Amino acid sequence: MSNDVPIDIGRDAARDAAVRELSDPAYRDAEPSMFAKVLRWVLDRLGELLGSVSSVMPGGVVGLAILFALLMVAIVVVRLRVGKVARAAASAAVFAGRKLTAADHRRAALAAEAQGNLAEAVRERFRAVVRGLEERGVLDERSGRTVDEVAGAAGARLPEHADALRAAARIFDDVCYGGRAATVDGHRSLVDLDLALDGARR
Repeated sequence: MSNDVPIDIGRDAARDAAVRELSDPAYRDAEPSMFAKVLRWVLDRLGELLGSVSSVMPGGVVGLAILFALLMVAIVVVRLRVGKVARAAASAAVFAGRKLTAADHRRAALAAEAQGNLAEAVRERFRAVVRGLEERGVLDERSGRTVDEVAGAAGARLPEHADALRAAARIFDDVCYGGRAATVDGHRSLVDLDLALDGARR
C-alpha cells in the first residue's frame, strides 16, 4: 500500500504552517535593507524624471547636461556679484562703536595680537592708521567713509604711501568683510604702514 496519500490540511492549519515557514530568519536575511529600498525608489524616480525631461528637451541627455552646467555658472556669477555688493555696503563703516583715538586703537591691536586674535589686530591697526591720519590733519574727520575712500583720499595727499594705503585697505576689507583669514605678513604690513605714517602731515 502506497504511503503517498495526500494529506488534507485545514485552512487554519495551512495558514499556521505558512506563518511558521515565513518567520524563518533566512527569509528576513534575504530581503533588501530599508536603505536599499529607499535608494532604489529614489533612483527609479530620478530615472523617470530624467527620461521625461530628456524626451521633451532638444539634445536629450546632452542638452540637459549643458543646461545644468549653464545653471551652475549662473549661480556662481550671481553669488560672486552679490558678495561684492554686500562687501561694498558693509565696508561703509571703518569704525564701529564709540570714537577712540589712534593710540586707543593701537593698544587694542596690541592686546588682540597678544591674545592670538590676528583678525581683530588687523581691524584695530587699520583703524589706528585712519584715526592717526585724521588726528594729523591728513584726512578730515568724516563718518561713513569707505575703506577705498580712505585709501584714495590719503593716497592723494601722501602719494609716496599711496600703494601701501591701497594694500592696507584691501587687507582690512578682506579680513572684515571678505571672510578671509588674517595673516602675519598682512598684519605686519599694517604695523609698518602705521609707523611710517606716524609723522606724516598734509
